[in-house]
Amino acid sequence: MSKLIGLILIHALVVAPVAAQEARQRWERMNEIRRDKFDLVLPEVMRENQIDMWITMIREANYGTLHPDFGHGYTMDHGYYVFTDRGGDRIERAALGIDGPRLERSGAWDLFLPVSDFASFVAERDPKRIGINTSRAIGAADLLSHTGYQQIVETLGEPWASRLVSAEKLVSDFRSRRVASEIAAFADAGEISRRLAEEAFSNRVITPNVTTLEDVAWWLMDRLLEQGLDTSFGLPSIYVTGPNGIEAMSNDRVIRRGDLIMIDWGVGFLNYYTDMKRIVYVLREDENEAPAGLRHAFERAKEARAVVKGAIRPGITAAEAMDEVYAALTAAGFQQIGFNQPTDDPAVTDVVIGCHSVGNSGHGIGPSIATFNPTRIGYTLQPTNLLSIELFAYTSNPDWGGAKVRIPLEDDAVVTERGVEWLYPANERLLVIR
Repeated sequence: MSKLIGLILIHALVVAPVAAQEARQRWERMNEIRRDKFDLVLPEVMRENQIDMWITMIREANYGTLHPDFGHGYTMDHGYYVFTDRGGDRIERAALGIDGPRLERSGAWDLFLPVSDFASFVAERDPKRIGINTSRAIGAADLLSHTGYQQIVETLGEPWASRLVSAEKLVSDFRSRRVASEIAAFADAGEISRRLAEEAFSNRVITPNVTTLEDVAWWLMDRLLEQGLDTSFGLPSIYVTGPNGIEAMSNDRVIRRGDLIMIDWGVGFLNYYTDMKRIVYVLREDENEAPAGLRHAFERAKEARAVVKGAIRPGITAAEAMDEVYAALTAAGFQQIGFNQPTDDPAVTDVVIGCHSVGNSGHGIGPSIATFNPTRIGYTLQPTNLLSIELFAYTSNPDWGGAKVRIPLEDDAVVTERGVEWLYPANERLLVIR
């Protein structure tokens, strides 16, 4: 027995450190992404936005959305990440009043200085336009509190205080223009979210007349907990759709045979968050496949998605892209509608799109082909932008007395010089529960 115990202890000593390396591997991946972003994206976007210095202020226990982008770090009271364009190919990166092993060993930063050097540091570099994180339109770019702004103004004094400008567009550009290493990380997040969603919509998780909508939602939350993942959407939206629209969502409604169920959710892996949907039909006892009306509606949605995907191209504003997408849909025989406003015409499939930015949150801050992003719809689509290709198609269903079936399709893609390309297998089939 003592020999067996000894072997168990030796095994634990050997295996445990190896298993614990997942955290280090994720950190190393984020460091590679961070260095690439600072080297390749930052000079481009700072110069495009004519910002000579970009300042991000953090406070203890109030670090803001850019904290993981920059490599975390700890501050006793407050500190500053400061990026300065001093000419050449590289942007100087300095952390003032911020430290910590993850930040210091990341290889992404040039200088670590005390926060007391802040005013002299800025004065020595003499920036003409200083970007600070204030924004009325984009939450992830609005990181500076009122008192934080006052503190920066008082610390810098004139003439620097008069040179402060909003870095709203800079933050959007920095986050939404991607390097290869982060596109790869986002694709990994997409594949994780796809596999979990499709497993959730299977007989391994759902037992008709027993499992509830919230059972499925909490099953997914448990998988995130087990795998060290996150989500930017809270509890997944698991909902039943019928002739009168959405009947129930993520509650104690029991899943019954004949139900058409959707999931809308996303996974957070590293610093990347997906947004996607899947659809499942629960077979009745005498059925081997979904009814013809539902299958037809799903195929019509796929046809509309192909048109949408084929019409998106870089180099134009998202608003211009929206016009081109709807023109292509109309030419293909689809009817443009407002959100959740289908027509009564049974002969046409109605379509509304919401192809929004995605990436560091389920709804990203880059160019968005979506009316619910009124500022970002004016931004120009660039290669490497990540987009959620989202649409809702409404097709008449004879089995519902002609009422239209709402089929939502959503998967994540990357904008390239060729158009947009999927980052993992998009939804091609109506799932079934037996």
